[in-house]
Amino acid sequence: MPNRREFFKEVAGVTAGIVFSGCSLVRAAPQSAPAGKRRQVTVGGKRVKTIDVHAHCNVPEAMALMPNPPNGQNLFLTPERVADRLALMDQQGTDIEALSINPFWYGVDRDLARQIIKIQNEKLAELCASHPDRFVAFATVALQHPDLAVEQLEEGVKKLGLRGASIGGSVNGEELSSEKFHPFWGKAEELGVPVFMHPQGVPDLRKRLAGNGMLTNVIGNPLETTIALSHLIFEGTLDRFPGLKLCAAHGGGYLPSYADRSDHGCLVFPQQCSPTPLKKHPTEYLRQLYFDALVFTPEALRHLVAQCGVSQIVMGTDSPIGWTNVEVDHILGTPSLSNAQKQAILGGNAAKLLGITS
Repeated sequence: MPNRREFFKEVAGVTAGIVFSGCSLVRAAPQSAPAGKRRQVTVGGKRVKTIDVHAHCNVPEAMALMPNPPNGQNLFLTPERVADRLALMDQQGTDIEALSINPFWYGVDRDLARQIIKIQNEKLAELCASHPDRFVAFATVALQHPDLAVEQLEEGVKKLGLRGASIGGSVNGEELSSEKFHPFWGKAEELGVPVFMHPQGVPDLRKRLAGNGMLTNVIGNPLETTIALSHLIFEGTLDRFPGLKLCAAHGGGYLPSYADRSDHGCLVFPQQCSPTPLKKHPTEYLRQLYFDALVFTPEALRHLVAQCGVSQIVMGTDSPIGWTNVEVDHILGTPSLSNAQKQAILGGNAAKLLGITS
C-alpha cells in the first residue's frame, strides 16, 4: 500500500479531480425515493428547490501536493461516482449542493498554498460548470496568508463563479477575530458573498477528548464553532464588518443553545466586555449570522429558529456523512415551523445567500 501522498497522486491520475469526503465517518443514508427517481419536495402543495449548504469534497491533485496528506475516508469522484452522488441527492430530495473543502493546508508555505488553492478552485469551478443545476461551490483560501486569501477569494468569485469561501474555525491556533484576518473579512463583506465556517476540532483538548465516542468530533467540532463565533462577537469583528454573511456549520455549535449566558456575562462582568463596548447584546449578533439546520431534533430546530430567526437558517446535511437520516424530513417534520418557514429553510434562504436565481 503506497503512502497517503502517493495514494492521492495515483487517485488524481484516474479520477475526474474531485473527491466527496466528510468528517471522518461515512454512513449510507436511507433511500427516500425509488432508485432512479428524483424526489420532488413539496410544502403546502408547492414545489421547493432544496439547497444543501454543507456538503464535503476533496481534490486529489491538491492533496497529493501535501508532504503529509490528511487521513480520512473519502468517496472518490470518478464519472461513475458523480452519478452515484447525484442519485443519492435525488433519493434524499436535495436539488443543489454547495460544495466545500475542509482546510488541510493552513500549515503550508505561501507558494505551496497558492498551488493547492489554484488547483482546488479550478476543479470546483469545473465540476459546477459540468452540472450547473446541481452544484455550486465555495472557494478555498489560504487564510494563513490573509493577503493571499483576499486575492483567492476575489478571483474565485469574479473569475471562477464560486459563491463565497469556506474556512476553518481557527487558523493554526489563531482566532478568526485576530486583526490579521480583517482584510479577508473586509473583502468578503465588499463582495457580498457568504463565508461558510466549518470547525476542525480543538487540538488543545485532544487528550481530554480521547477515548470512546469520537469526542474530538462529536464535542470538539461544535465547541470550536462556539469559541470562534464568541470571539468574533466579543472582539468586535461583527461590529467592524456588519454586512458580513457568515454561515456556521452544525447549527452554530453550542452557542445558540446557551447564548443568554453571554448576555448575562456582560452584566455580571462588564469590564470583560470592554474597552470597546459592543454595539448590541451578544445574543443579538446571532440574527446577523447564518446557521445550518443540522441540529437533529424538532425541538432543537425550533429553538434555533427562535433564537436566531428563520431568515438565518439554511439546510445542511454534512454530506456524505449521514449525520441525519434525511435532512429534508428533519425540516419537514418540525411541527413548530409554518409552511413558509419550511420553504425558507429548505432552500429559499440559501438561494438568496448563494445568489441562486434559477
